[in-house]
Amino acid sequence: MAKTTRRTVLTGAAAAALPFGARGQGANDLKGTTVVFASWGGAYQEAEKVAYCEPFEKATGAKVVQDGPMNVAKFRAMAASGAPDWDVVDVTGGFLEVATKDGLLEKIDPKLVHLDRIDPRFVHEYGVGCIVWSYNLGFSTTAFPNGAPKVWADLFDLQKFPGKRTLLDQPVASLEVALLADGVAPDKLYPLDVDRAFKKLEEIKPNITVWWTSGAQSAQLLNDGEVDMEMAWNGRVSAVAKEGAKVSFTYNQGILQSTSLCILKGAPNLETAVKFVNEAVDPVHQANLPLHIDYGPGNPKAFETGVIKPERAAQLPSEPANAAKQALMSYAWWSSPAGEAAEKRWASFMQK
Repeated sequence: MAKTTRRTVLTGAAAAALPFGARGQGANDLKGTTVVFASWGGAYQEAEKVAYCEPFEKATGAKVVQDGPMNVAKFRAMAASGAPDWDVVDVTGGFLEVATKDGLLEKIDPKLVHLDRIDPRFVHEYGVGCIVWSYNLGFSTTAFPNGAPKVWADLFDLQKFPGKRTLLDQPVASLEVALLADGVAPDKLYPLDVDRAFKKLEEIKPNITVWWTSGAQSAQLLNDGEVDMEMAWNGRVSAVAKEGAKVSFTYNQGILQSTSLCILKGAPNLETAVKFVNEAVDPVHQANLPLHIDYGPGNPKAFETGVIKPERAAQLPSEPANAAKQALMSYAWWSSPAGEAAEKRWASFMQK
């Protein structure tokens, strides 16, 4: 397949800026083209397939080839080669910042992609917010008969809330949790007071039963009763709760973040890739994703489509009322020299 040029992409600007159903061009306008989409595999990528990929294929006639799971080393090797196999990738906020600095991504042109569809907090020059998730305070619903914990300070309060604890074995989000527990306002977190955060973590460190390293582990620890309270991803706690575990979580003081859809530098199918990204952030497609997995849409208008029922919306991190209770992760700070120094300091903190 011949590589699409930037001139070709720009001539399609007017069409790309409209949802496919509104162009008046009919279906199959990209018939015969391909876009390779790499994500994180498993149930998450299957949900993206149903919500984004299949509707895009049906509307345009293009073929979406699924690949992955996303692998940072593979991503870097592809970008360095100048001839990547992938076109569109779903990346974390941290890698988006690093990939931007290293020149691995195509800039997102607002003339071609409806950035105004996305919550401005999740719009980046080189990426478009895809799904929203958060770190939250998870807990056993049977361990605290005098009342459930509500804020991060409760995780550190072993007198009022006795029991076993687990925290994430990484500084990203852990330092934010410590500062919120120490009374820092959510909108005043950054730049992080690193000394204050580590001092607060020292208080709880002797009482951490285990430092978890994967989302599955965090859910299992809570599910098995090995811990009574933890920081965890919202989707992991809700998943085991649906299976009957007596656990819950709160969005109070959660740490909100998103993954982003990005286009690799030198993407072989650039025109189709741009249109795929534009279509993926359509409010209806965004609304379809949380019907299949416990993540929120990056497009707030998804909650106005009627696709997400009120009871389901109330469970999602990006639902406006839930989002308002949470702090926004700053990966820009974590990719700064101060953030990099904090990450290095974590290793010595854990070794003490």
